[in-house]
Amino acid sequence: MYFRMLYFTCTSSGEEPAMPAISRMYFRVAVAFLIVGILVGLHMSISQNHQAVGAHAHINLLGWVTMSIFGAYHALNPETAETRLAKLQFYVYTVGVIVMAPSLYLLLTGSPAMEPIVAIASIIVFVGVLMFGAIVLRAPKKVHTGLQPAE
Repeated sequence: MYFRMLYFTCTSSGEEPAMPAISRMYFRVAVAFLIVGILVGLHMSISQNHQAVGAHAHINLLGWVTMSIFGAYHALNPETAETRLAKLQFYVYTVGVIVMAPSLYLLLTGSPAMEPIVAIASIIVFVGVLMFGAIVLRAPKKVHTGLQPAE
């Protein structure tokens, strides 16, 4: 409720503004990673083979958690959501995680040829994180109070 009050301010018609498109994109991709992470965890549990625990953690933390945080940030700071940097950062980071997750899984389960792919994908993910840092540092310094000025 507190975060809703921070971001959503009622318009004169009483409707809440729509969530930025980039936030919806982050949340949709994050949920997909959550599902994949749960499936990997279930597979490890059922098979009693926990070799892929590192990939499971990366899928959940970089995919589900971090992407949810990125989406929430843009929802709470909609002025950052429509920039070219924000859109580019979404694609760079997402592609990096999409490539890294399965290649790390394969590396950890016995395919050493995946190591260079994991390394390159990790660098791409890191670049995406640096881009997000730039978005945060360049954001306007205004505070969303959820309050409307008196008319």
